[in-house]
Amino acid sequence: MSTYTDVASETAPTSRAARPNGFGGVMPALIFVAIFFVVPVIALLLRSVMEPTPGFGNYAELLGSTTYLKIFANTFIVSGLVTVISLLIGFPVAWTLAIMPTKLASLIFAVLLLSMWTNLLARTYAWMVLLQRTGLINKMLMATGLIDKPLALVNNLTGVTIGMTYIMLPFIILPLFGVIRKIDPAILQAAALCGASRWQCLTRVLLPLAAPGMVAGALMVFVMSLGYYVTPSLLGGTANMMLAELIAQFVQSLVNWGMGGAAALVLLVVTLSLYAVQLRLFGTQNTGGR
Repeated sequence: MSTYTDVASETAPTSRAARPNGFGGVMPALIFVAIFFVVPVIALLLRSVMEPTPGFGNYAELLGSTTYLKIFANTFIVSGLVTVISLLIGFPVAWTLAIMPTKLASLIFAVLLLSMWTNLLARTYAWMVLLQRTGLINKMLMATGLIDKPLALVNNLTGVTIGMTYIMLPFIILPLFGVIRKIDPAILQAAALCGASRWQCLTRVLLPLAAPGMVAGALMVFVMSLGYYVTPSLLGGTANMMLAELIAQFVQSLVNWGMGGAAALVLLVVTLSLYAVQLRLFGTQNTGGR
């Protein structure tokens, strides 16, 4: 017995010493973030206030021009519409997945994941084919008699909203499914037994319990939509430019790193502000659905 105690006392300090203390375990990750995120952001900030002349002229021009303000408006309007539509479609889908049989739910999940894994450019070109004047959607609408002539669904914000909603749906369905799946069905049964109608069970029980997942998914979709480039550039065209396209034009075509950096930092500040508001209102635990 004494031998076992001696061996245990000798090995215990060794095992404790083998475990990293303080920031030692996360130091490689912190170094990685510093090199590939913090340093580039600082460099971009310096360029935005140093080029072409020192000062805040880039920000004044960016926020004072009606042309650039229209691009900001396009970005926030489309991102907001995509978020709302994705939430309205994604919540019923997530609820259906949570209550349906496991095998069928797994099959639908496989379809969702397959759509996420499919090349983004290929999916956007597919929507260009579907939404054009001679595309399948216009042909079906005209065949059913709902419209007399083809609708303009590409090279405008309507096409951008449709294409981005399709792309963003999995990103709101997955967190919603995780939160709804954890809700005890007995809670809804108890509400029904207490006399609550189906509408009351939905609005007073299910929606409040699923609110953290709704907020997390909505924030993810909105932030991703703010910085989307491929889909708006192909479905929207130059007449309906969004902020990511403007940044690309500043950097690639005009080689104006000062204005490009200013636009990028405005986008970054908006994103971090939204995340801070979410943490303030819901906290880290509620956001995760726990």
